[in-house]
Amino acid sequence: MVKIVPLISSGVAGPLGVLHLPRLWLKVSLEACGKLADGYPGLGKGYDAMVCSALGLSPDAVKKYIADAKPTYPQLEAWIKQQPGVKLDKATIHKLNVAMQGYIHDDTTASGILKASGITDASSVCPDAINLNNLDDWQEFHAAELK
Repeated sequence: MVKIVPLISSGVAGPLGVLHLPRLWLKVSLEACGKLADGYPGLGKGYDAMVCSALGLSPDAVKKYIADAKPTYPQLEAWIKQQPGVKLDKATIHKLNVAMQGYIHDDTTASGILKASGITDASSVCPDAINLNNLDDWQEFHAAELK
């Protein structure tokens, strides 16, 4: 079975305006089908947990819905809107997005990503986790599919 590197960036938002939510949907969807590339969590502790927590969603309920219903992305957003206690006001979404955009990896993680990508000058790269995670995904995709 083909394993797929999730190439939707955490910097992408869907119609609700929530950064990372399309990537979360993709990773959990791929995991439910047994197609998520090794080393990637379906619903992990980083941005995935931040999104669920900020929006008031149960990570287990999100995983179950995606695994059972296999929704399109717009169907996931529609389901989220129906969840009791969900927080989708502009202030909550803005605060979450700003927190994700401002998240910086620890030095060990950042240097590992840069080294794997062949980048020796850390000052030449935007240091936020979204951009570094993009580099990591592209490197993983290249290794898995283009070599």
